[in-house]
Amino acid sequence: MVPQKIDLERYIRSIPHWPKKGILFRDITPLLADRDAFAAAIDALCADFTNTDINYVAAIEARGFIFGAAVAKKLQAGFVPIRKKGKLPFKTESVTYDLEYGTDTLEVHIDAIKKGPRILMVDDLLATGGTMAASCKLIEKLGGRIVGISFLIELSELAGRDKLTGYEIRTVISY
Repeated sequence: MVPQKIDLERYIRSIPHWPKKGILFRDITPLLADRDAFAAAIDALCADFTNTDINYVAAIEARGFIFGAAVAKKLQAGFVPIRKKGKLPFKTESVTYDLEYGTDTLEVHIDAIKKGPRILMVDDLLATGGTMAASCKLIEKLGGRIVGISFLIELSELAGRDKLTGYEIRTVISY
């Protein structure tokens, strides 16, 4: 049985200077390892979307897949993986977006969704918002209607929400 209220923040390990000096990495592996904390995190990611008739949950590799697939199961929705370029075996739709230094490309199978479904976007972390903004564009190119975006963690000082204006955003933990 999952306790009613779990302090999920205590399951997030902070690792200074990883992957490089000056970065404070938020490690979710302790949360994933604890069945009650993981279940509570999934419940929290779903909480605002349980009665919104979600058809699909779309999530970004890699950690987003962990949460997205579990959220899809809980919401009784399909799951759509969004991957880096060259990782999907079938015909894809893609979007290229700017990074701090360079560009990156995300892809999704062209038949992942039909036109008009209600999509919940899920990821583990909202930092600068660029990857999620690109993912939303990608899903919308296929005809999906994004009803919300749910993140486990938000690094609010990086202002990622600014790139996601117009979307309903929910975060479980903010730093």
